[in-house]
Amino acid sequence: MELKLTLRLLTNEERIFGPGVAELLERVREHHSLRSAAASMEMAYSKAWRIVRTAEEGMGCKLLSSSTGGRHGGGAVLTPEGERILNAYERFAADINAYSQERFQENFRDLVEQP
Repeated sequence: MELKLTLRLLTNEERIFGPGVAELLERVREHHSLRSAAASMEMAYSKAWRIVRTAEEGMGCKLLSSSTGGRHGGGAVLTPEGERILNAYERFAADINAYSQERFQENFRDLVEQP
């Protein structure tokens, strides 16, 4: 038996930020492109844009700064706000998971240790 938590941020009962958005933004950070980030997750580019727009609307700020193609090609990077939100989410999720795992072990020790 194990514990798996999923941390999601909501506004008006609508999911605006969670592990999927965080992973997408991490991959944008890595690939410098929303299209490449989406492809690396086997996600349609249009879906990636919908996810980003929903998160931006809910968070009230731009998460990505993008440029269209051209001589040097286009790309995307996280805005300073996007970086702060992603970093805060990752720190908070790590803290919550660490605390929850400890409490899970304390409360379910007898059940977890069974063969």
